[in-house]
Amino acid sequence: MAARGQSSTENKLQHPGFFCRRGPFPLRAIANSIGAELINAADGEREIDDLRPLSDAGPKHLTFFDSRRLVGQLATTHAAACLVRQRGVELVPSQTAAVRSETPHQAFALALQFLYPDALRSKVAASAADSSGKLIHRTAEIADGAVVESGAIIGPEARIGSGTVIAAGAVIGFRVYIGSDCYIGACASVTHALIGDRVILHSGVRIGQDGFGFVPGPLGHQKIPQIGRVIVGDDVEIGANSTVDRGFIADTIIGEGTKIDNLVQIGHNVVIGRHCIIVAQSGIAGSARLGDFVVMGAHSGVVGHVNVGDGAQIAGTAHVKNNVGAGLRMGGTPARPFNDWAREIAAVKRLGQNAKPSRLDRTDVK
Repeated sequence: MAARGQSSTENKLQHPGFFCRRGPFPLRAIANSIGAELINAADGEREIDDLRPLSDAGPKHLTFFDSRRLVGQLATTHAAACLVRQRGVELVPSQTAAVRSETPHQAFALALQFLYPDALRSKVAASAADSSGKLIHRTAEIADGAVVESGAIIGPEARIGSGTVIAAGAVIGFRVYIGSDCYIGACASVTHALIGDRVILHSGVRIGQDGFGFVPGPLGHQKIPQIGRVIVGDDVEIGANSTVDRGFIADTIIGEGTKIDNLVQIGHNVVIGRHCIIVAQSGIAGSARLGDFVVMGAHSGVVGHVNVGDGAQIAGTAHVKNNVGAGLRMGGTPARPFNDWAREIAAVKRLGQNAKPSRLDRTDVK
């Protein structure tokens, strides 16, 4: 059985990944390439084979620390090495090599480019027309019973399950996996994604494009490669022209049974639980986490790195900026408990009704 918020796809497929990783490299080579400095020169021989956030890093991973709110994660990280400012060097645990940079986030972005040189461009679809006029790459696997309509593009090493329909003009990118009995609407695009069974993506949906990641600097905004994926669980439905960004390093995940309306934006690294409802024109910023059975009304929003508990309800036009406990009903901007918000609205209305008319309220002023 798949873990909470995780597609059954991951149990069906050992996916080879979407981007090619170079290495492993000695830490010294990476530090030199990104302009960072080893605190202990002897650490330069440590082998680095990948990059991870603090909480997920292991003994062959490089990570970074640039926010005091992550001190707890830094203290417990298992990373081989950590990019850190000078004032944070003393916080790095003894088993982790400290690598000094006054711009650790920017240095980490450069390290990503060093290990994943092809990650600044999305892997979409290089196709060749077959005799029927369909653009299906010779390495793609189309199961018996799947339908690929004319004008749809299926990229290299993509896999399409039995009973799935790929509508006209849709684009399925490199190594994308789509399960059984799905419907991918006209002109939708799916890249860097693993899609479960019985998923419906309506026309114009965009899955797996870059997350919105940049590091500001004196020369402008440096783009951060996005090497994560999008995992979509079974029985998910996503409305027309909605967008789901792929993860930065971790995955963007939409849990089974979740229903998403038209014109919804879901940022990178967002985790949405099972059977949630996200209504039109809502937005969820990067690294936010929604529990199971969460409801978000139209035009609502959740800021980045916020947790919304199981069964919480966010009223239309409300905007969540702090964690929300399980089962709470929230309204307003910034969002607060619904009853408090309703009382505030009623109180303001009473104040307006009881106020004495001003000169500007008079209709006889000339």
